[in-house]
Amino acid sequence: MTLRVAMIGHGFMGAAHSVGWRQAPRVFDLPDDVEMAVVVGRDAEAAASAAVRWGWAASATDWREVIARDDIDLVDIVTPGDSHAEIAIAALDAGKHVLCEKPLANTVAEAEAMADAAARAHERGIRAMVGFTYRRVPAVTLLRDLIADGRVGRVQQVRTAYRQDWLVDPQVPLAWRLQKERAGSGALGDIGAHIVDLTRFVTGQDVTAVSGTIETIVKQRPLSGTGALSLSKGLAGTAADGFGEVTVDDAAIFTGRLADGALVSFEATRFATGRKNALTIEVSGDRGALAWDLERLNELQYYDRTAPDAVQGFTTILVTEPVHPYVAAWWPAGHMLGYEHGFTHQVVDLVTAIHDGTDPRPSFADGLAVQQVLTAVEASAAASSAWTGVVGTRAEAVRSNDNHEG
Repeated sequence: MTLRVAMIGHGFMGAAHSVGWRQAPRVFDLPDDVEMAVVVGRDAEAAASAAVRWGWAASATDWREVIARDDIDLVDIVTPGDSHAEIAIAALDAGKHVLCEKPLANTVAEAEAMADAAARAHERGIRAMVGFTYRRVPAVTLLRDLIADGRVGRVQQVRTAYRQDWLVDPQVPLAWRLQKERAGSGALGDIGAHIVDLTRFVTGQDVTAVSGTIETIVKQRPLSGTGALSLSKGLAGTAADGFGEVTVDDAAIFTGRLADGALVSFEATRFATGRKNALTIEVSGDRGALAWDLERLNELQYYDRTAPDAVQGFTTILVTEPVHPYVAAWWPAGHMLGYEHGFTHQVVDLVTAIHDGTDPRPSFADGLAVQQVLTAVEASAAASSAWTGVVGTRAEAVRSNDNHEG
């Protein structure tokens, strides 16, 4: 069988997804063949250039026509969040498997509609997955496995953060990621979604309540520059001053409770000066602790509280052995993997699940659960950081079906 893939959108995430689709069948022994059939973009010239650059057989400008084609089996969505729901629901209803970038949607209502569409499609054997790719970093999957094995005992506290600095300069132009109608939210949804999902993934628990604060640090930005929005979009500002209003958050700091009562601290910011892509998580339990840092993504820090006093202390596990998740298909032990490998592992897991007729994770229900947390953070911030309950998640219904890939 051959899975013929259409990717809707391109750019940064399109490039990363393309690497995954191109590498997976060459490095791993996939159960089905993969064909990179077509990439879709609004600009014909840009889409054609992306097809040549990233290895797609053809390009197109109308995603609706592509979804209607009988020769397309899977739709990969890498567009801004405001179009996720429309494209994903149309693709699922048309009988196409769907991979959708995170966050799943811009609102809970959209995420619920997408989860409903995925549930309907599931009855016809159609699969849907959200692209929380950090789950596929071997060290992160190993971290999850060690917690499940009881290595840290009962989880008592989690600390996680995603810190970047690309908006510190106030002259960075106003792009779609800084507009609520396109992006849904700012740092909270873009990178905060990752740390919420990562926490749920490694602990196996939902976030049930939050108390948070969000802040827009630079409130207006220039309208000129690559990717900037025009005044015709109805932004605050005038042609004379050349500035538009930033309508999303720049930083979000919040506390959460897990289902068993453990406390979690979350930080998502684009104003951490000097931090380029600093994603970290540390899980502390009554028997030990585990910590991971994206900037040292092949390493996992492990503390065994049950070890003799003379040898206690954090030790470094170099996650490059063939026994570690995903690693056996790659290089000899000690040879490092990088950021792009997670996208390859994502393809492997999705193609394998489709072939086996199993449910890939994270599911659209998982994506909905993350969206519910993000919405609760916004509600808490609007209520002077009051503790706010997270609406119950449908992800619990499928948690028992979780498999090795997450």
